Amino acid sequence: MSKAIAVLGSALFFVIAPLTLAGFIPWWVTHWEFRPAFFGLDPTRSLGGVLIIAGAPGIVDSFARFALEGLGTPAPIAPPQKLVVTGLYRYVRNPIYIALVAVIFGQALLFGDLPLLWYGALLWLFFHVWVVTIEEPTLEQTFGAEYESFRINVPRWIPRSTPWRAAA
Repeated sequence: MSKAIAVLGSALFFVIAPLTLAGFIPWWVTHWEFRPAFFGLDPTRSLGGVLIIAGAPGIVDSFARFALEGLGTPAPIAPPQKLVVTGLYRYVRNPIYIALVAVIFGQALLFGDLPLLWYGALLWLFFHVWVVTIEEPTLEQTFGAEYESFRINVPRWIPRSTPWRAAA
């Protein structure tokens, strides 16, 4: 796949998936209206803002890496041709999923919305099952030893404290 097609495909999938999962659905649940802060603690709103601010760039960066370095998209129908092991992928294997859930949890905390918190937890559970049953076996089959080295050195969900560098 050419870079131009990969960029267009990633942009289209970005509108379909992340903007729906972390934008439209949270808006539909909350209408972005503030409710009382969780446990009556206003600092939970600040933590929510931090999660949103931290998560959103991670999503954009990861999508860009899939297109520009992987020559594909995060969409299962147009996967990358090269394994992406740079950027946030040096710290954790699933930065898109982590960032999406962070943005959703951030909105839940910001708006004080318990149903949105549950939605984020259920979405993370779905991501976990998807990664373990479909994504990881597919990556292992597609990229073989390169993916195995990545899998051994980079954690699935909890980021490393130092960046991993693939052997050249």
